[in-house]
Amino acid sequence: MILSQPQHTNTDNQDNLQELDHKVDLIEKLLAIGTALSGSNNLGDLLCLILSKSREITFSDAGSVYLIDNNDAIPKLLFKVAQNDSQPSNDFQEFAIPITPQSLAGYVALTGESLNLPDAYQLPDGVSYQIDRRFDLDFNYRTCSVLVLPMQNQDGEIIGVLQLLNRKVRPDILITPENAVEVTQPYSQWEERIVRSLASQAAISIERNQLQQSIENLFDGFVKASVQIIEARDPSTAGHSERVADITVRLSEEASAVTTGSLRSIYFSDRQLQEIRYAAILHDFGKVGVPENILIKEKKLYPEQLEIIRHRFALAQRTLEMECAQNKFKHLLEHPQHQHQDFARTNGCNQCHQLQEFDTKLAQIINTLNRYWQIILEINEPEVFQTKKFQALSEEVLVELTELSQYSYPDIDGELKPLIKPSEMSQLMIPRGNLTPSERLAIEAHVTHTYEFLKRIPWTKHLKNLPLIAAGHHEKLDGTGYPQGLKQQDIPIQTQILTIADIYDALTASDRPYKRRLSVETALNILRQEASKNKINSDLVELFEQRQVFSILGQTLTSE
Repeated sequence: MILSQPQHTNTDNQDNLQELDHKVDLIEKLLAIGTALSGSNNLGDLLCLILSKSREITFSDAGSVYLIDNNDAIPKLLFKVAQNDSQPSNDFQEFAIPITPQSLAGYVALTGESLNLPDAYQLPDGVSYQIDRRFDLDFNYRTCSVLVLPMQNQDGEIIGVLQLLNRKVRPDILITPENAVEVTQPYSQWEERIVRSLASQAAISIERNQLQQSIENLFDGFVKASVQIIEARDPSTAGHSERVADITVRLSEEASAVTTGSLRSIYFSDRQLQEIRYAAILHDFGKVGVPENILIKEKKLYPEQLEIIRHRFALAQRTLEMECAQNKFKHLLEHPQHQHQDFARTNGCNQCHQLQEFDTKLAQIINTLNRYWQIILEINEPEVFQTKKFQALSEEVLVELTELSQYSYPDIDGELKPLIKPSEMSQLMIPRGNLTPSERLAIEAHVTHTYEFLKRIPWTKHLKNLPLIAAGHHEKLDGTGYPQGLKQQDIPIQTQILTIADIYDALTASDRPYKRRLSVETALNILRQEASKNKINSDLVELFEQRQVFSILGQTLTSE
């Protein structure tokens, strides 16, 4: 018996080929979607990509994505993304809805079951959910077929809901209330399986994105906490790091926008701007390694030093008063007749004048001590030698300071001691500022401490240059900066931008106890002078002024 072979027509072959082509095309799309999902770092872009690709492979006219928010005591659904080819709108705003079995998305989020509804207006009897028809009424739309799927991570936890609407017979059709029933069709079982698989893959990508965001938030919190540590040790610079970061990022953005001249080659991506911001915020973190008494020093002398000197002056005066009293007592013992005031008034003598001389001499010496004390208080101020008063009286002041340095007093043990120690006089004679050379070196070491601290952190590849950017903000283009004395070609352009921001804020800050705040005009003039000496980048200074980058701090060219 000969069995006959089934005959295949050309039509069958063409259908098979078309089906095979369709499957190959679908596989290629799914692979492309997987690649795109793994490469997206922005949550909003990721959600839009998930929805648009799900709609693309199913010919869905519309759709939406919900994410579950567990931040509050009662979880809720966040309506994150919505798309509609027939009713496009740019007015979408995120909102939250309660997770209840009455809504389609709420039911799926609670049960983890998929909903594949041929017609949303004709639901099976006895179900708890129903469609919200307000959108259809408000926008003259008709929802027919609906596919609602849970988005589950690797642990089976539901993190969101994907909802697709109106599976069209052709992708180029626009839905109206009149044609909706005719041009839409139910979602097939294979489409449900494919989209459910895609939703799970999307859930993993969303979870990865949220984890990445959590890591970035964690690091951002660490950076802010680090700044608080700095400011807690040096309250006078509170806000400095944030202001410098704002200025640095703004100037970096302006430099990136330049298309001509020497700055045209500068361009910073969003990742690089993030690196610049973190470097600017952390540029002074090394101050945690500087002794606190140096860090918060306001005058040339430390408060405890000034207090010790004040006690010396008080002791010197008390000793002089005691010596005067002893001399007078001795004199009266040697001339007992002078103890009677009536005798002294009616019989003036040289010995009585001697008693008055004791008082007069004491008063003169006390006046001298008071004058010396006032001089100490005045020259203890950081910028005193730059004032017109001291410049005009420089010779007179120098004489008084010489006298003061040579003045001695008898201590309680009778030994002569200097009223002002040489080390204290050396501090008082600091010509500019309030720091001695050794204290300045301790302050300057903060950049080294910054680098040593930051380089110990295992930065990602996008932040690997952060330690170098932060630690070079006191380098100068001509090699006269510190700590390494780098020259322009060795100083990153990010650091050159940071340097300008740091100098500007230090000049215009109103919270520094050791110097007065300078106006914007004066600060800009100082920046120009530094640029003319090849200390800082002149092109960046010019851009800083032209674009008024300082306005980000709410300052203007007329501010004082």
